[in-house]
Amino acid sequence: MIELMVILLERIGLLLLVAFMLTQIPGFRSLLDRDIAWDTVFYHALIFGVMGILGAHTGVIIDQETLVIDSWKLTVSDHEILIGSGMVIVMIAGLLGGPYVGLGSGLIVGLYMAYIGGGAWVANSLINPFAGLITGWTGQFFSDERVIAPVKALFIGMFPPVLYMGMILMFIPDQQAGIEIVNHIGIPLVITNAIALAIITMMIRSALKETEREAALETNRALSIAEKTLPHLKDATLDRNATAMADLLYEELDAAAIAIADQHKVLSFVGEGEDHHQVGDPIKMRLSQIALNTGEIQVAYNQSELQCLHESCPLQTAIMVPIYRSREVIGLINLYFKHSQQIRAVEVELARGLGTIISNQLSGFEAERMKELLKEAEIRNLQAQINPHFLFNTFNLIHSLMRVDHEEARRILVRFSQYMRANLNIASKSLIPLKEELDHVNAYLDIVKARFPDRLKIMKNIDESIMDVLIPSATLQPLVENCIQHGLKEVTYEGVIDIHIGRTLDGITIEVTDNGIGFPESLLKTIGQQPYSDRTGNGTALYNVNERLKGLLGDESQLTFRNLQEGSSVSFTIPIEEYAKAVRKEREVH
Repeated sequence: MIELMVILLERIGLLLLVAFMLTQIPGFRSLLDRDIAWDTVFYHALIFGVMGILGAHTGVIIDQETLVIDSWKLTVSDHEILIGSGMVIVMIAGLLGGPYVGLGSGLIVGLYMAYIGGGAWVANSLINPFAGLITGWTGQFFSDERVIAPVKALFIGMFPPVLYMGMILMFIPDQQAGIEIVNHIGIPLVITNAIALAIITMMIRSALKETEREAALETNRALSIAEKTLPHLKDATLDRNATAMADLLYEELDAAAIAIADQHKVLSFVGEGEDHHQVGDPIKMRLSQIALNTGEIQVAYNQSELQCLHESCPLQTAIMVPIYRSREVIGLINLYFKHSQQIRAVEVELARGLGTIISNQLSGFEAERMKELLKEAEIRNLQAQINPHFLFNTFNLIHSLMRVDHEEARRILVRFSQYMRANLNIASKSLIPLKEELDHVNAYLDIVKARFPDRLKIMKNIDESIMDVLIPSATLQPLVENCIQHGLKEVTYEGVIDIHIGRTLDGITIEVTDNGIGFPESLLKTIGQQPYSDRTGNGTALYNVNERLKGLLGDESQLTFRNLQEGSSVSFTIPIEEYAKAVRKEREVH
């Protein structure tokens, strides 16, 4: 018994080799992830079945008559029993792949055991599919574990050998010989099978944890490096920040040198070989051209592929990582190494992941920049709109005054030119000083008051200390125009417009009120949120102003409408924080 246990324990070393081979099988991780389809069930059952057949011949052969232990025999006579290790492989198949994979591999091993024969061929044929099925069903109770714990595998591994002993007693004709065999192999077989199953599961768990830990570390490393490159990528250009990026990557990566290039030349180079690898050198490497043309990562495993003509160049190998922006290859990041052994699969995957993250960041910043440009273009379009009725009325006014009052006609023409010049400037700036905005309003009011000299009174309450404050252009004039065109259109007596501008705790508040008819109650909740093209005059004016305020300063600055006891009020507040951001952005643009 002791001799048999020692021999079987020796065979565990071979099973550990088989377990290592299992971890290298393509698709093995799909078993651990429980991502199994019928085609993968057949594939894994076949793989485990073949390994189980090989494992069967790592066991021992026992003569029923003399109980002599022999091994490494490929044929089994009728008076011999093959006690192999194939059952352990079948149990592993059941634990990892479930009952279907366990049953499939057990059937393959069982058919083979029936083919080679022996005194216990029936028991050997039946125990393997039963072992795969039993361990598969048992393993489903621990389906939340990727690989079952070794302690649990130890106990599960005891049941199939016990069942095997019972089958030997049932199917061997000589009952007395069967009892002696069971007494001789029972305890060693149960112990060695359980230990083998526990060690194999422990080995698989350790190998997977180490692989996953290394992958997690490299992923975290790539993300950390990518996060540090963010400040250098925000303007979405590569040439301006190439030197800073190269320095950062050289500090973070275990590379002998780092080079960053666009589609034609080297933009920056840092590390060994700086004496002859110069900024501005054209892209000469064939693999670099392939990376630029195909967008696929390339690896140079020897110095000849680097095509460096310098005899004492310390750089021997390199990884060339293409960089994308909006799906277009804009350059390369080259990672140079001194020895080919330094380029492992993990370095290649790290470089690939780093290139993907940086490319995504560049594309994201580019998309954000294009969105800002489109938004700014929309704002410019809204700012450039002028009420055509006002133009026609002004031309008619000047035409009429030229007949009766040449000086007044000249004055109005000057004011009209100032008004038009202000409108042209509006399309080129998002923010203008409050003083310029008031000049724009005053030019407009002078023209309107010339048309209605006795019907309009303008009142102003303006904090003079904020005249240099920047506000969104063309915001006051449309509000004043709305009062005249809609609020005061039915007022036959003196119409009053009050412009109030001052500081508050929340920011700068601008309010325009009138003593007209007010807003229809049905429009108070929706006015400014959508254009009303059916209204007299420029019905989109308030909508345009509101959209411009929200686009430049955020939703907190949108227009507020309310009716007064007599007339109406339109106001908005420029939040201090949003105002500061808008000013910084305006200065960056100009």
